[in-house]
Amino acid sequence: MASVKVRFVFPGGKKIIEAEGQPGERLLDIAHHHDIPLEGTCEGQMACSTCHVIVSRADFPKLPLPSEEEEDMLDFAGGVTATSRLSCQIWLKEEWGSLEVQLPADVRNMQGR
Repeated sequence: MASVKVRFVFPGGKKIIEAEGQPGERLLDIAHHHDIPLEGTCEGQMACSTCHVIVSRADFPKLPLPSEEEEDMLDFAGGVTATSRLSCQIWLKEEWGSLEVQLPADVRNMQGR
């Protein structure tokens, strides 16, 4: 099984962290393993929007459509765009090969991960 390359682009593009994840892994978990400041207060239960990411326009079509619940949670996130998703709802797929996401400008991790 081939890994999926993930690029986390920080606001302004001045910092980029490249990571690898295995198919079936959740993007939020990969972020936590690489000290990316995505909080995920609800621990992936889709009860908050603190793991909001902006998927690159090139990669957005790879993802399945968000559920209505996810879209409702994104209403609470700051800096939402047409390609915004919750990282707790993105499970990597081998056929993607890679995925690039940007952290929103107001990203912070109050849990200190």
